[in-house]
Amino acid sequence: MALVNCPECSNQVSNTALDCPSCGTSLNRLKRSFIGNIFKWLFILFNIFMLVASFKACGGVSEVYTSSQNEYEQAGAAIGTTIGMGLILTFWVFIDIILGLFVLFTRPRR
Repeated sequence: MALVNCPECSNQVSNTALDCPSCGTSLNRLKRSFIGNIFKWLFILFNIFMLVASFKACGGVSEVYTSSQNEYEQAGAAIGTTIGMGLILTFWVFIDIILGLFVLFTRPRR
């Protein structure tokens, strides 16, 4: 363990300290583990994927709705869209909660 000078107050501090004991300046940042980074990026990429999939699904439904020939087909498209988007959103929230908990539990600790 070596002593280094604090950049803010110039007091000597251990090189393994996270904060300066006299002025409170942050000296070292905590880093996520490899597994923590994997879960963080899975969380981000999953949300981007689900956002794109939701917009894609809405675009496909609008084509079906406009090309329908009568009000019964339009009603079926509207009901199908509601059920489908409900399932997509339920899946999205469920997986987001699970991935979010993994991200939370793998964050760096003091």
